[in-house]
Amino acid sequence: MKKKTSLSDEDQALFRQLMTGTRQIKQDTIVHRPLRKKITDVPPKRLLQEQVDNSHYFSDEFQPLLNSEGSAKYVRADVSHFELKKLRRGDYSPELFLDLHGLTQQQAKQELGALIAACRREHVFCACVMHGHGKHILKQQTPLWLAQHPHIMAFHQAPKEYGGDAALLVLIEVEEWQPPELP
Repeated sequence: MKKKTSLSDEDQALFRQLMTGTRQIKQDTIVHRPLRKKITDVPPKRLLQEQVDNSHYFSDEFQPLLNSEGSAKYVRADVSHFELKKLRRGDYSPELFLDLHGLTQQQAKQELGALIAACRREHVFCACVMHGHGKHILKQQTPLWLAQHPHIMAFHQAPKEYGGDAALLVLIEVEEWQPPELP
């Protein structure tokens, strides 16, 4: 690597002479996506309200018609089946993970609601929900709850690297980030 040589006094004077009358251009045309807020920056009351708002969709009485044979999978009517195929192949890598091991059904519903709220707030498109094997209660209920939520686009049994048949990869509908209007 070459050492930087300092300019001679003549060169510096010549440069200053050539640059007289110019001004620095202000860059104002590119708007960068804002950094994600830390979850600690969000007021606790708002977090609790989002969790409650999203968990009220989960009902134990209503059972959506899901294909019971094969792996757990679901795709909303307005979403392409190709998204389901991409989930199955592992084309999407989850950014958030939720582990439901050891939780009651009520706690699991609240945590699912919190996960969906966090994904929408943070603009996270794909998440992994690990329900485990256990007594198969959460394994059976989790897909039924997820299929009831309007912001769930699709889910599929996770590939082995994300938990295999003890986990689900979930696609969550998030609002498209729009840059602020320029004056």
